[in-house]
Amino acid sequence: MPSPLILVAAVLNGLMTGAVYALVALGLTLIYGVLHIINFAHGALLSAALFAAFFAYQILGLDPYLAVFVLAPVFFALGYALQRFVIGPAARGDERNMLLVTLGLSVFIENALLYAFRANTRTVEVSYAFKSIDLGFTFLAVPRLVSLAAVFAVAFVLWLIMALTDTGKAIRAVAKEKLGAELAGIDVAHVYALTFGLGTACVAIAACLLIPTYYVNPSAGNAFVPVAFTIVVLGGMGSVPGALIGGLVIGVVESLAGFFLGESLGEVGIFLIFILVLLVRPRGLFGSST
Repeated sequence: MPSPLILVAAVLNGLMTGAVYALVALGLTLIYGVLHIINFAHGALLSAALFAAFFAYQILGLDPYLAVFVLAPVFFALGYALQRFVIGPAARGDERNMLLVTLGLSVFIENALLYAFRANTRTVEVSYAFKSIDLGFTFLAVPRLVSLAAVFAVAFVLWLIMALTDTGKAIRAVAKEKLGAELAGIDVAHVYALTFGLGTACVAIAACLLIPTYYVNPSAGNAFVPVAFTIVVLGGMGSVPGALIGGLVIGVVESLAGFFLGESLGEVGIFLIFILVLLVRPRGLFGSST
């Protein structure tokens, strides 16, 4: 029987890993909640954001955690422009076409990155990358603790936007009833673009949190997409609180599965959870019953 302290350590490390997963999934579920599509370009946009964080550090000397305040607005604008001027017009209002356009956009972005930067793997060297806090029974990596704090901060800001601002009310109205919102005078195309921008900004924040301890290449972001999809299903399609809690749960499950089955088999627990959720509660923990 493993020591309780070892299990507590595994859970704590799982929570910190799950925080980054949750941040990637937040953008994915936000876009689904309003546009009702799975954004297949999510992984490619994460790869692009990782490159942006890498070059912000290498060329401008901008610390990845400070780069958040530059790259989040930049990627918000990028996401807004992609939805307003590329995805929306190409899809012609059809959600199925929108899904296919995001798939094509994913292929384009990944190949553009491959052409520009080749397949070389790059990393950054920051002083705090391997710093940790000694709790006596385990060590907590500082970058992961920062990620855990950041995901709660981002989720709180998203909640404030959605609950207390006119923009948030418009987003919720479009998500609930697109035609009714349009008849009430809400610019649906603008709301779609805002939502896609917010989802893309979440990706940029995730990239800045990842880059101190992760690598970057043209397909690096794709490693997070299957886990993010699982989190979105677990938490409930379109549910922001579900994505947050689902990400933390998945992180803990992966950590415990890795502890009991071996590190290489940690992902087995993730997909077992995915199958169980589909069988027992297909709408997820916080998904609507419609």
